[in-house]
Amino acid sequence: MKIKNSRQLSDLGEFGFIARLAAAVNHHLPENVTGIGDDCAVVPWEGNRNLLVTTDLLLDGVHFLKQKISARDLGYKSLAVNLSDIAAMGGKPLWAFLSIALPAETKVSWVDQFLSGWKSLSQKTGVKLLGGDTSKTSGAMVINVALLGEAQEKYIKYRSTARTGEVVAVTGELGSSEGGLRLILNERLENLTGKDEKYLLRRHFHPQPCLREGFFLAHQPEVGAMMDVSDGIDSDLKRIMERSDRGAEVYLEELPVSASLKRCSRKYGWHLEEAAIGGGEDYCLLLTVRSENFQRLNERYSLKFGRRLYPIGRMTEKKGILTYLKNGQPVSFRRLGFDHFRS
Repeated sequence: MKIKNSRQLSDLGEFGFIARLAAAVNHHLPENVTGIGDDCAVVPWEGNRNLLVTTDLLLDGVHFLKQKISARDLGYKSLAVNLSDIAAMGGKPLWAFLSIALPAETKVSWVDQFLSGWKSLSQKTGVKLLGGDTSKTSGAMVINVALLGEAQEKYIKYRSTARTGEVVAVTGELGSSEGGLRLILNERLENLTGKDEKYLLRRHFHPQPCLREGFFLAHQPEVGAMMDVSDGIDSDLKRIMERSDRGAEVYLEELPVSASLKRCSRKYGWHLEEAAIGGGEDYCLLLTVRSENFQRLNERYSLKFGRRLYPIGRMTEKKGILTYLKNGQPVSFRRLGFDHFRS
């Protein structure tokens, strides 16, 4: 695989780069193995059980700002973002591997707090840390987590199984983590003492992986495709569209946004809808559901979890076309979502 000297990764973008990798290696995979293109790789294991494998890289200055996040929150979040991938496939997490590169001058108390945050979530979810690697770095701190889970083959949810006419829904609010990110990038933490600001910061620093919700939804035959919202609705819904060979419409008036995000958007001059569809790291689930069964599924979901699913759009036959509508009228936005090589 060669990339011409005249082209750069910024020309391909993150998703173009991933597609290039997939095209080069996916056709060499063994039968029944799913590789690049979903939230987790899927590997046959025992009987009808499959292994789910995911990994995430967190880099200081790109994925987090060490001076703006506590060590405990960073330890928690490092595991949470991987758990969200397992949730998106409808699986149960099992084992984790943690590799971390730290400056030699890092305080031992910082390490202890990082592990305390990790442990608080690993104990809650039953994840065992089995190993990893450590290294010294003279540059940015680097954290890499690999996580293994399991799921029965027939209940695994993929991005490629959305169908025309299905409802597009999410399990939680959108844009709150983006609001928290905007606050820490533009304001001093000691100044963010308001109730709304604290709420958005909490949503950014302390995401809640939807493991129980993902497991439940994976067992519902009405559910088509599913993934988690890590890079923003605009980016993530396009992944389902691409894998499913479909298009989609999103109804902006239906987006679930918190009262705190609404108030902070007015206070700081943010574009509310752009934050909701372009902001990442909400880590709720994005799914498609057969339209004729959506109401019944939503009733069962509400009874089990005490909150409802939020329908925000539908899948269409317009392959590759994502349309935003507000009260039936098309709306255009500038580039949305996060792309590592273009942002």
